Amino acid sequence: MNFENWLDQIGLSKRTADSYSGALSRTISGWAIEAKLIKRPLTSIQSAQKFRDVAEQIKALTIFQEKNVKGKGMYSAALNQYEAYLDDTSGETIQEDIEDVLSNDSLEKTEKLTQINARVGQGKFRQQLIDQWKGCALTGFSDTRFLVASHIKPWRASDNQERLDCFNGLLLLPNLDKVFDLGFITFMECGGIKISEMLENKPLLGISADMHIELGDAHQAYMAFHREYVFEKRYGG
Repeated sequence: MNFENWLDQIGLSKRTADSYSGALSRTISGWAIEAKLIKRPLTSIQSAQKFRDVAEQIKALTIFQEKNVKGKGMYSAALNQYEAYLDDTSGETIQEDIEDVLSNDSLEKTEKLTQINARVGQGKFRQQLIDQWKGCALTGFSDTRFLVASHIKPWRASDNQERLDCFNGLLLLPNLDKVFDLGFITFMECGGIKISEMLENKPLLGISADMHIELGDAHQAYMAFHREYVFEKRYGG
């Protein structure tokens, strides 16, 4: 799946997808090539980690900062979207996380297995979410065969205890899990949904402004992290 098809799949219009794709492959790539950060267009990069490293250098360029302000954040959004695309389609992030667990000498063998299962949404972590939510946390859909066990505070940002904490998890339908994981939606302290202005075709994704989730006190710190570092950082509300 190429970048433009992925943007279409997550609900962006063709016009928006074309804007991001063009900005990435031509304009931003041109700045990066001129600054000798890369030799080929950014779209030739298929490693999420390599792209993150290059993107940070691009964001430090004066021309990028000036044009990004004039473009109301469009260029930074294009970079963020391509990073999300690579994370979503390469499988690299999950594999790296599993390798980090396996190489962690401070964890016992059984602890490593527990954490790996939690990372891929299985095992005890998933069962605890099923027991807690009884179904999709947002819609109430109860057939757990179709539901995804998702971390609120991303796995990579969590410590060993947080990774296994059932209050750092939501049980969601796949479409809702995807938009939450990518930062297109988040939830306020009261449980009300907050939707990024960049998310298009909301009805097709089953998302509406009146959606609500029941959050307990133990969920709040995790959701606050999601609002600040996943939702607001990536899409700026």
